[in-house]
Amino acid sequence: MKNQDLYNYILGIADNSLILGQRLGELCGHGPNLETDIALTNIALDLFGQTRSYYQYAARIAGDGKTEDDVAMLRVERDYKNVLLVEQPNTHFGHVIARQYLFDVFHLLLMTELQNSKDETLAAVARKGIKEVSYHQRFSGDWLKRLGDGTEESRTKMQEAIDHFWPYTAELFDTTESDQKMIKSGIGVDVSLLKESYYKEVTETLEEATLDVPENPYFKKGGKQGIHTEHMGFLLTELQYMQRTYPNMSW
Repeated sequence: MKNQDLYNYILGIADNSLILGQRLGELCGHGPNLETDIALTNIALDLFGQTRSYYQYAARIAGDGKTEDDVAMLRVERDYKNVLLVEQPNTHFGHVIARQYLFDVFHLLLMTELQNSKDETLAAVARKGIKEVSYHQRFSGDWLKRLGDGTEESRTKMQEAIDHFWPYTAELFDTTESDQKMIKSGIGVDVSLLKESYYKEVTETLEEATLDVPENPYFKKGGKQGIHTEHMGFLLTELQYMQRTYPNMSW
């Protein structure tokens, strides 16, 4: 493949949205109320829509006859490049919101910068999706503040969720070898430069939600290199079931 680094870079962005969208899709019909249930489903659809654009581009770059569905559904676990944060399960609603917010802040910062990419396709995807991602952050941020500054029980669960996911946030700012090559070429975003803005934004929201900023110095990573948690295999089993059971199926 001539543009292996660009292909890998695209997957590094797209896989986050695919896996998080799958997690949110699991909640369809299980939200705390109808409005929130529909909102979470719509966020999942937004993420899948963005993912389709990325995978269509990746398939063109691969040039091996594969389609967006092949890229999304027929890779093995080690070939997915999403961060560990997005593959974590929906333990309870506080976990859903904490995971979503911690990703949304990063995602909006990333999309804002990706609009300036020298790659016209990636820049166009970012420009198209940034309004959706901005809404995602408002939604998750509002819920974070509502639960954190709510009842004693909601605050306890929200704090537990933030503490649980905090060690996964540092990986958002790691760069792979392919990322670094794309950064040098003006195509990729240097996510390491987003770190300060990210933690400033998150800290301000947590303080407004009357939640404590975790002080855990130990962070977990590996997803960008294809080394995932035990949850990933189960997620892919559901995600890929129809495509692997009925190859090349069409509706």
